Amino acid sequence: MANSKIQEIIKKFGKHEKDTGSCEVQIAILTEEIINLTKHLQKHPKDYNSKRGLILKIAQRRKLLKYLERKSITRYKKLKELLKL
Repeated sequence: MANSKIQEIIKKFGKHEKDTGSCEVQIAILTEEIINLTKHLQKHPKDYNSKRGLILKIAQRRKLLKYLERKSITRYKKLKELLKL
């Protein structure tokens, strides 16, 4: 994913411009990567390494969403609404 796209996501979801570690930013970046990998796999259905990467990213996003839901339900609901999950 392009660095400019990552910076755009950080500006939208981060608490400050260098915020790469907050749950919201990590989930938003993973969501964008999942979308890109899904498009790639539609064109190349036998790319099993990318398919495995997609499954791992989905699992990581699910873990982060569960964590955020436990810690702050309001931030969780807001993020889910913004990302349309």
